[in-house]
Amino acid sequence: MYGLIGRMTARSGQREALIKVLLDGVGGMPGCLSYVVAKDPANPDLIWITEAWESREAHRASLALPAVREAIARGRPLIAAMESVAETVPVGGQGLAASARSQG
Repeated sequence: MYGLIGRMTARSGQREALIKVLLDGVGGMPGCLSYVVAKDPANPDLIWITEAWESREAHRASLALPAVREAIARGRPLIAAMESVAETVPVGGQGLAASARSQG
């Protein structure tokens, strides 16, 4: 498995609009086991994104999907900063399919 943890800062006052774009663009991504968008409770502009994928290749392929490309284009003007905090190797947990956990 392949995982990512990212931190995204929305332009001031645009966090809710950016979250909507992020969530609207993630349906039906082949190989995506988990995609969680979360608000930072201490910073009104900060968003955390935690992802789990079957593989690094599945994640890369998702970036070419029309819905994802559209979401990137719609979201870009709302983003002040974006940082990949960590790459991870998920090994299991709530929300991951049993078959995915056994591949870890």
